[in-house]
Amino acid sequence: MRKTVLILISMLAFPVSGWMQEPTGLEILKQIDQNTIADNRSVTSTMIIHGRRGDRTMTSKSWVAGTERSFSEYLAPARERGTKMLKLGNQLWIYSPQSDRIIRIAGHMLRQSMMGSDFSYEDMMDDRSLVATYSAEIVGSEPIGDRQCWVLKLTAKMKDVPYHARKMWVDKERMLALQENRFAKSGKLLKTAKVHEVFQVNQRWYPKRMVFKDILSKGKGTELIIESIEFDVEIPKHIFSKAALRK
Repeated sequence: MRKTVLILISMLAFPVSGWMQEPTGLEILKQIDQNTIADNRSVTSTMIIHGRRGDRTMTSKSWVAGTERSFSEYLAPARERGTKMLKLGNQLWIYSPQSDRIIRIAGHMLRQSMMGSDFSYEDMMDDRSLVATYSAEIVGSEPIGDRQCWVLKLTAKMKDVPYHARKMWVDKERMLALQENRFAKSGKLLKTAKVHEVFQVNQRWYPKRMVFKDILSKGKGTELIIESIEFDVEIPKHIFSKAALRK
């Protein structure tokens, strides 16, 4: 009888180790990647740039294959319609219908604002998995609105990433980042992101509406709204070519 009581006390004293083990930072990054990365996808999105002198709205459609190839075409407004971007590996080209020219964006130009937004070309190009580019540790647990989140500190594992460190608030249930701060190597805060709405596509949780803010910019941030997204779709191979920019 005494032995049975001791066993029960032992089970009650250490319930967490058996039933509620906390995930590691690496495990959380893997689940975020599972939500956001696919062999390929097509996305229609609206970008609203909240500038000092008013708002600008642009709509585009993108096709993305893995982490190395993407093609985007702007559909609206009229002045931007027909502008196209092609990413192949770490190279980026932009076609402007107004000038009928193809321009390669490289080097320091990748850090410039994309279409006047708070996103840089580098931000939009970097589709690599978090697991491949960052190490992570859990540094706390905090709510974002009514969602309980893990707080992660990410540190770059390679030199060619846009941000040396990131602080991320990850929804514990959906394993999706709801808020983020991005830092330079010096520790200076460069950009922030906050997800205001999410939606589920098949088994994936994905940001529906978010606001991205360049701390060095005087505007009020850039809002990105995902109008529609499809994963694992067939994409014609010819679309990822410089010839497709002028079609």
